[in-house]
Amino acid sequence: MLVKQSKTISNSKCNYSTDCKARMPVPVLMLSFIRILPNGLKCGHACILRRSVHYVQGQVSGNNVREYFYFIDHQGQLFLDDSKMKNFTSCFKEKDFLRFFFKRIKPNNTDKYSEFPYISPCGPEMNYVRCDDIPIVFTKMLTIDNTAVLSYNNGEEKLTFPFDPSSICMQPISGRVYHKGPDRVGGVGLVKSQIAIEWSQYFGYESSNELDPPTQFTWQGETYKLHNLLHDKIQQLSPLFIKTPS
Repeated sequence: MLVKQSKTISNSKCNYSTDCKARMPVPVLMLSFIRILPNGLKCGHACILRRSVHYVQGQVSGNNVREYFYFIDHQGQLFLDDSKMKNFTSCFKEKDFLRFFFKRIKPNNTDKYSEFPYISPCGPEMNYVRCDDIPIVFTKMLTIDNTAVLSYNNGEEKLTFPFDPSSICMQPISGRVYHKGPDRVGGVGLVKSQIAIEWSQYFGYESSNELDPPTQFTWQGETYKLHNLLHDKIQQLSPLFIKTPS
């Protein structure tokens, strides 16, 4: 009998070194990914990416590895991929788990589940990850030991990266702002929209062309030159940029 689809997570304490998460498998489902992606390299027209993949949360693969599937939204929130409701109440919030998960995230170089471009290995488990944009999302600015840092993926002080104003890069077509990030996931992270809006007052432009990115960023009285060196990495990593045949 097919039971009502549900995602149940145990309230018991997890040993992150041996058993990442206590979770219960859910019924088989077929996901259809339908994304509207602006064509940033051409004229900004939308295209639709359609993919489907079959999986069961907690399924055991042939090599006895238990598999889970996750989704990261553009606000840096982490969800079980098949959660019907993806909002603050349903995302993972436990800081130690978030640190464990995001410190291990890296590109999916396996031959499985290409629809999930990242993985986060966890002992006898494999977590497959897809995201709205880029997996690292800077969600808060903190000051630690009198030094400004960016916290990512809602990990607060457990997940931080040095703040470097000169590495900021805006993509004019999408309006999204990026900053240098951990090398293990491509060296770039998305800046949460709330922070990006706050930063907008500090940008300076040398060109009147609205398609040109900002070239200056003034922070705490000092003006930094923006070389936009992350542009190529963003185009390579972000699904917002789809290359089309010339």
